Amino acid sequence: MEEKIKNNEKVEQISEENKNLPEILPILVRNDVIIYPLLILPVAVNDPNQIKLIDDALSQNKLIILGYTKKDNLSNVTSKDIEEFGVVANIMKMLRFPDGSVRILLQGIKRAKIEEIVTNDKPYFLARYKQIEEVESNTITYQAFIRNLKDQFKNYIKISQQFPEEIFQILDTIQEGWKLADFIASNLPTDVNTRYEILTIRNSTKRMEKVSEILAKETSIIELGQKIKSKVTSEINEDQKKFFLREQLKAIKEELGEEDPKDKEINELKEKLKKKKMSQNVVEIVEKEIEKLEMMNPMMPDYNVSRTYLDWILELPWNEYSKDNLDIKRAEKILNEDHYDLEKVKERILEYLAVRKLKNDSKGPILCFVGPPGVGKTSLGKSIARALGRNFVRISLGGIHDEAEIRGHRRTYIGALPGRIIQELKKAKTSNPVFMLDEIDKIGSDFRGDPSSALLEVLDPMQNDTFVDHYLDIPYDLSQVMFITTANVLYTIPPALLDRMEVIELPGYTITDKMFIAKRYLLPRQIEENGLTKNNLSISNEGLKEIIDGYTREAGVRNLERTIGSICRKIAKKIAENKNKKYRIDQNNVKDYLGKRKFLSDKAEKRAEIGITTGMAWTPNGGEILFVEAIKMIGKGNLILTGQLGDVMKESARAALSYIKANYKRFKIKPEDFEKFDIHIHLPEGAIPKDGPSAGITLATSIVSILSEVPVRSDIAMTGEITLRGKVLPIGGVKEKIIGAKLAGIKNIILPEFNKRDLDEISKDTLKGLKFYFVKNFDQVIDIALDKKTKKRKK
Repeated sequence: MEEKIKNNEKVEQISEENKNLPEILPILVRNDVIIYPLLILPVAVNDPNQIKLIDDALSQNKLIILGYTKKDNLSNVTSKDIEEFGVVANIMKMLRFPDGSVRILLQGIKRAKIEEIVTNDKPYFLARYKQIEEVESNTITYQAFIRNLKDQFKNYIKISQQFPEEIFQILDTIQEGWKLADFIASNLPTDVNTRYEILTIRNSTKRMEKVSEILAKETSIIELGQKIKSKVTSEINEDQKKFFLREQLKAIKEELGEEDPKDKEINELKEKLKKKKMSQNVVEIVEKEIEKLEMMNPMMPDYNVSRTYLDWILELPWNEYSKDNLDIKRAEKILNEDHYDLEKVKERILEYLAVRKLKNDSKGPILCFVGPPGVGKTSLGKSIARALGRNFVRISLGGIHDEAEIRGHRRTYIGALPGRIIQELKKAKTSNPVFMLDEIDKIGSDFRGDPSSALLEVLDPMQNDTFVDHYLDIPYDLSQVMFITTANVLYTIPPALLDRMEVIELPGYTITDKMFIAKRYLLPRQIEENGLTKNNLSISNEGLKEIIDGYTREAGVRNLERTIGSICRKIAKKIAENKNKKYRIDQNNVKDYLGKRKFLSDKAEKRAEIGITTGMAWTPNGGEILFVEAIKMIGKGNLILTGQLGDVMKESARAALSYIKANYKRFKIKPEDFEKFDIHIHLPEGAIPKDGPSAGITLATSIVSILSEVPVRSDIAMTGEITLRGKVLPIGGVKEKIIGAKLAGIKNIILPEFNKRDLDEISKDTLKGLKFYFVKNFDQVIDIALDKKTKKRKK
């Protein structure tokens, strides 16, 4: 802070000398200080060039110009970097220090406007300048402004409490407005840019206005700070008062034998902690949290946050496990009671029981049940839990986009909670439940994170023994949990996640399977749920077959149970109306309860047609047949594909056409036909997207048929991928495709040779009445599929 002027005579003496100031003076360029006329300022100098400037000035007239630059680095300042205004100053004193630096005491003399930087051979700048004269006014307004500014500054001095008492005496001796403005500006905590701005204002009135504005702002800041300080002090005093009163109340209650509610809560938490089987590390964390809670005021917001956190930790089943029932025969009986078929799944569960029987500390398997809707994936998880004697919990992952749903939110967030994994374990009350993650193929991801990435740790047996939920921030052991995931398809599951799971496919059911399931499980359950008895309703085998075949074409049995439930409700209504008490459903009266058939029993074509081939398709809902239609028309050899085909199916069609072109002689096709005609291939039901390579031989057969004008057999369906060499490659979903083809009335099926082994996993009842042709190349397909006896029959 600049030193205040105490010697008015000296100031006046310097003012008299102003008329004789040299025209050219050296400039001491600074970026950290501003001096005003008649005021004193100490300046530290380290730069050798500036020290040389000071030495030269002392050897002459002791006068310099204190200039200003906004540039940070003073070592490379150019003449363009020097601001327009400065102050002519007198070097009053200089002190040298052992490190080579000097400290000078400057007294401002007069404002100056730098008009020209004079070229010289010295290591510092010289400038020609113009003195700026200060102008005073004797108007009443001007004098009022001076008096108001003095009062404003005196008020600032009182509330800031940072100035000595002598400053009031100095203030009273100043009568000129420009001196007053400079003096006050030098004593305000403003930055160097603001000080320079005040220096550049020539008009005394405007300079006082600027200083008054800054002074008002600084006064407001101090007053606001004092209010805040006073309020905080008041609150602290109030808290201390409340603390002492509570302590007194606590002592009184102790004398009366009454317990403080907060102490009761703390004691309950400590008792819960003693009963938990936590590791020592977790115990220490909980004990610290309880200690922190004891120090808090129950009215504080953090108290409830900490209390909720402790409740979550202490209600989790740390190292609490249900005892597995390792009776393999009992487990097998329960699984057979609850579900028909599904031998692979049952075998895997029995294997796990056997391993647990031999090795108690074996980790839980991570299974993934994949199959169409309604085949019993979710209910199978419940049966597994019942067979093992474990608790069962389930969460649906369908549509989850937020990683916090799995890992939880950190406690810093308002309303934070643990993730769904920890929440469900709390409900399970054991650390080894059967935990079903339903619809894992339908997880999404967006800006909130990727839940599938969070599941990587959960479903990894090598990592999930130290799973950390963001809310708990404590490792929790999930290694004994038996995780079962379910999905309709695998291709939407991220590869890294799929790699952590043991995939077990649950294929669709045949008509025979569905009839058995309906009689044994579905019908009895719906009779009971709708308030009926076995005597009220019975359905014949033919009636069940009619329901399955005509009203519920699906891979699973969900719609079948829903349809049976509809019949039961109609029967219940009749009985409630005091009508007949006994009803029997057969194939002839099903339509009386369900209306007209929704599906035709025989979907296959009735006769051979040129260009129409029956293919076999797999869908998430099971297998079905599809028709590939092809026509040729005058054109330029283009291949047109319609019916919402995917990229893979389009590539299969192009590969098939290329193979046929390369082998036209073998198929007795005229080579010029490839140039004369456009081929249009269409797959009906165009609103439904279709994709996959397994339609390759079907597409190729339609092309050969239309170009050779030989019909394709209507009683045969096919599936298989074709290569450019005419090889027929294996495909998936064989069981579902065969079931779908049989339901549609197909009797003959062409399959890749490699898929012959898949028939071993299909029941004899499903294969009954079907004839299979296994092929290695496309030539064999043509020999089987084309109906050469009716060659001239056209579409």
